[in-house]
Amino acid sequence: MILLALLGAVIAAVIGTLWYSQATPMGKWHMQYLGFDKLTPEEQKQKIQEAKPKMPRNYGAQLLLSFATSLFIVFVASRVGKDVYGYLTMIWAAFVLPLIGSSMIWSNCDRALVWKRFFSDGLNNLVTYYAIAFVVLLCL
Repeated sequence: MILLALLGAVIAAVIGTLWYSQATPMGKWHMQYLGFDKLTPEEQKQKIQEAKPKMPRNYGAQLLLSFATSLFIVFVASRVGKDVYGYLTMIWAAFVLPLIGSSMIWSNCDRALVWKRFFSDGLNNLVTYYAIAFVVLLCL
């Protein structure tokens, strides 16, 4: 179970990296949300340099959070098999989307970006959950 959960955390990191890369619309929206698009190229480089020392800690924390999610998916998949997709969809719709929505409502997010960010973050979670479940079911 632990090895599958570790694999799931890596899958989540890969999907997140691709999802939020600047080559995707979601990555562009994410950068707009962070205000990166309003910075000059020099200011962008400065922000990147300031963030670099924190990246190992931030990625480590994100991997730990992804591991917890993945461990849950492994647990559920090992109990219910292919029905895991239904459970994950219900959990996503009942818990994840409302949490993302609440954070958007109360955030300082530019109102023009709220729905884009809501759908981007929500779909990223669902795609990640399904990908982890798919790999877990292949391995069980």
